[in-house]
Parts: sequence; C-alpha cells; structure tokens
Amino acid sequence: MSLIPSFFGNISSIFDPLSLDLWDPFEAVKSPFFRDIGHFSRDDATAIANTQFDWKEISDAHIFKADLPSLKKEEVKIEVEDGRVLQISGERKKEEEEKNDKWHRIERSRGKFLRRFRLPENAKVEEVKATMDSRVLTVTVPKQPQPKPEARAIEISG
Repeated sequence: MSLIPSFFGNISSIFDPLSLDLWDPFEAVKSPFFRDIGHFSRDDATAIANTQFDWKEISDAHIFKADLPSLKKEEVKIEVEDGRVLQISGERKKEEEEKNDKWHRIERSRGKFLRRFRLPENAKVEEVKATMDSRVLTVTVPKQPQPKPEARAIEISG
C-alpha cells in the first residue's frame, strides 16, 4: 500500500519507492479526470503484448513457437506478406458472463493479437508449415541450403 495519496488513479508507486502497488496506465485512464478521453482497450493491448514467440534457427529451418492457451487452430491465421514477412494473428474471445456472476479478478488476456517477423533471404516461404499441439503453435519455415563456396586452384607461374 502506498504512503502517498493519489488524486489521479493508482499512480502512487511512481513517486513512492515503498509502495507495493504497481502502476497501471490503463487504470489511471479510468480516473474521473480522464473519463471523457476516448476509449482505450486494455484487453487488446494486453493480448498483443502478452503473445510471446520463440524463434529458433536450426540447420535446415526457422522454427517459431508460441503458447496460445484457450485458442483453437481455427482462430489463428498465418500468412506470408510482401514475400518475406511472416504474420501470425488471432483473437482471444471474452468469456461469456452470466448476469449473477461475481468476478473477483480478471487476469487472462483477451483480444486480438498480431505478430510479424521479417524472414531472412534463405527462407523458403512457399513451404511454410504450421501445427498446433496442446495449444502450442509451431510454425516451421524451411531454409534453402547455403551454397558451398567453390575453391579453385590457382596455378603459380614463373
């Protein structure tokens, strides 16, 4: 709990090093002073920020992995744009609410997400494959084999 009172929402942790509160810019926007300043979607921003991918390069492919809990493969879209940009998008839908439900905390992110990765020149974009197993998306982008440098013997004259 903060030792400094806050007039603009829960932003006391910025000024109070002893505060246990975490400042949340989206909570500050909910304060009466900011009520009329458009509509921010905390859920959309959180979903985009929390969709993290691993990108690993092995000898013959680039492998992208992401945990996508609560998503089915039909809710994820994978595209290659502009020849070399891998785009992965989807949407985590809001859970149905009953009128008598009493929520104490909502921490799971929901909303749309979009990630883009510029693929290297050696990516075979026409052979991209994707699988989803136990809510883990794996996208495999094969690589073109590196041409081996030719060594040519030079004759010494003289």
